[in-house]
Amino acid sequence: MQALYQRRTTPDRFVSPELARRLTELTRETGRQIGLLIDRLGVVDRVIVGDAHRLFIPDLGRSRAGSGRFRGLRLVHTHLRGEGLSRDDLTDLALLRLDTVVVVQTGPGGLPGEVEYAALVPPGTRGGEEGTRVERVRTVHEWDTDFTAFIQELEVQFGEAVKARDVSGREGAVLVSVTTRDPKGARRSLAELCRLAETAGLFVADQVLQVRKAVDGRTLVGEGKLRDLVTRCMHLGADVLIFDQELSPSQLRNIATETDLKVLDRTQLILDIFSQRATTKEGKLQVELAQLRYRKPRLNLMPTAMSRLTGGIGGRGPGETKLEINRRRSDERETRVERQLEDIARERTMRRDRRKRVGLPLVAIVGYTNAGKSTLLNRMTNSAVDAEDKLFATLDPTSRRLRFPEMREIILTDTVGFIRNLPKDLVHAFRSTLDEVLEADLLLHVVNIGEEDVGEQKAAVDKVLGELGAGDTPTLLVLNQIDRVEDAIVQDRVAEWGGLPVSAQTGAGLDALLDQIERRLFRERAAQAWEATSADRDPPHSLTDRDDDAHLP
Repeated sequence: MQALYQRRTTPDRFVSPELARRLTELTRETGRQIGLLIDRLGVVDRVIVGDAHRLFIPDLGRSRAGSGRFRGLRLVHTHLRGEGLSRDDLTDLALLRLDTVVVVQTGPGGLPGEVEYAALVPPGTRGGEEGTRVERVRTVHEWDTDFTAFIQELEVQFGEAVKARDVSGREGAVLVSVTTRDPKGARRSLAELCRLAETAGLFVADQVLQVRKAVDGRTLVGEGKLRDLVTRCMHLGADVLIFDQELSPSQLRNIATETDLKVLDRTQLILDIFSQRATTKEGKLQVELAQLRYRKPRLNLMPTAMSRLTGGIGGRGPGETKLEINRRRSDERETRVERQLEDIARERTMRRDRRKRVGLPLVAIVGYTNAGKSTLLNRMTNSAVDAEDKLFATLDPTSRRLRFPEMREIILTDTVGFIRNLPKDLVHAFRSTLDEVLEADLLLHVVNIGEEDVGEQKAAVDKVLGELGAGDTPTLLVLNQIDRVEDAIVQDRVAEWGGLPVSAQTGAGLDALLDQIERRLFRERAAQAWEATSADRDPPHSLTDRDDDAHLP
């Protein structure tokens, strides 16, 4: 078997008859499957010995760079019992991006028998399975297909398919969601994940929804579905897999190792968007703190082979030492960031205290991301705050003064938008910013009534407000974007939830909103103060007494 490394096959042959015969002879002698990984020059790169049923391919490292490109290795191995290409063979073909997988049957006396091979093919090509072509050859001696021309043509086809889907040079991503009970809700969540990916600057090549009886603990989707995802990514030229569910550290490691793709979950995608959107020092520190806390339990994703190199007896090895160094540096950086945020939080508290001494009421605009909060702030205060049709367009809080008649003023603050399953680390990191919500005298809860799942969005915001401790703060519900829906829908929402229908884009309903804010902050408070003062004063004299007093000198 060691001598197999010295064997060669011509580059234009999948496998030479002489090499195939040597493999089947050794298979008959040992009773084990034997495989070779052969590069495109015909040189044997690896010799693999399995058992009577399967091969176990070792880690091959990262594949060659470039969309639509294969690894540059083909797997040629033997079978003992006349079985054809197995599910494991097709899985290895897809996950490892092999050029092709060739199975040579071991006949009587150790002679090579029928040959079967499989290769990935571009979308729309006919084959035995979706995305895979399987062919049979009666004997290796009659197999004269030019392998070099075969693989070159295949890569050209994949490259053309990728170019046809290339959109302005953006990195392609395939979105994945797994559910066990609510396909409809999972589809809505997947659509929101699509908007998140586009906000992060990715091109969404495909969306995949899987309904399972139980989630696979190792890869979330299962081995077969993972193989299909890799094939799909290769067809579409996508280099990123994004999961709607939060992945555990072990699941993230398993998927990344087996697919050789960039793997993100919903939490990491949101953190990436926040890191792109943060502009102030405080915002950048808050995002960095959330990222440090998210990555800490995932630092052990370093390849395990690193911990077994020259560690010595009883030693930990340089890999584990490096891991400890990374953890220690991460802890030190987290501590420094926390201290800087505490200093900024004290400054923010001092500013709030000054506002309280001046007596300016604080009104905070809250709501689901992309509900129109920044547009409403601009319309009410004639400002020019960035307002885009993207998720989390506003990250750093923005405050503006709003003047009412009789020289009365308030501070109107636009806060970061909320979202379903908002990462806990992110909520904790943005605590000082979200304190603006806790200190507010009135909350404007902006709801986009044009969204299909507006009820779920409203409930998600109410849940976050409750977790922050702002559930009892006086709240005025603002039903935004009435210019984009029918009047009947607006009336139904008003009848169900109450609130004020407005359009931040056109200004419709804005006068009623301003009047309601003034009533809540000034008129009702003035009336309450007058009632409290009247109750503390002495009861008035009778009319007769006042008349008598009027005649006294």
